[in-house]
Amino acid sequence: MAGRADDGGAWHPVGMDDTAAKVQLARYLQSVRAALLWKLDGLSEYDLRHPMTPTGTNLLGIVKHVASVEAGYFGDVFGRPFPEPIPWLDDDAEPNADMWATADQSREWISDFYRRVWAHSDATIEALPLDAIGTVPWWGDKGTVTLHHILLHMIAETNRHAGHADILRELIDGGVGHRADNDNMAEGDAAWWRDYCERLESVALEFRKAPLD
Repeated sequence: MAGRADDGGAWHPVGMDDTAAKVQLARYLQSVRAALLWKLDGLSEYDLRHPMTPTGTNLLGIVKHVASVEAGYFGDVFGRPFPEPIPWLDDDAEPNADMWATADQSREWISDFYRRVWAHSDATIEALPLDAIGTVPWWGDKGTVTLHHILLHMIAETNRHAGHADILRELIDGGVGHRADNDNMAEGDAAWWRDYCERLESVALEFRKAPLD
């Protein structure tokens, strides 16, 4: 269950109170949530599910995983369990069950599940102070945490997987960028990017020719 911790507020930026700090952290989390979900837009069910790496990484599985993890961190950790069953996280679930979508788990179902997780997480964030104490059972001896810690953890976790999604999406159809209205990429047409990649490859080839130290 949630409690309180006293760490003197040392983790706040200068001049920022608890409320402002929590709002800022929640805004960063929502920004990357939305960016991750946007990576699903416009793709076929096949492209969303197709394993793109030797370890089976796929876009829909990334979103399912991140949603499932977030449900736990802002749910059970603070004594506020997510109200829906998540059987793919049960102890007897098959390995990696949270990393791919079954045939009956559509893009719409996964996206809606993620949004329901957001709503539950945001209610926890709103209800508790940043220094509220929770327990992460799967962290063992390091499992005593604060809401502030978990907000930072989920921002890092979601950004990590959003980076995976960035690469998968570019490999599928060339889609890039942080969000629909801001691709945050260098300006350049197809010829510019081709020349740029050729330049990078020419430098890389110099190292392939060099003897290993």
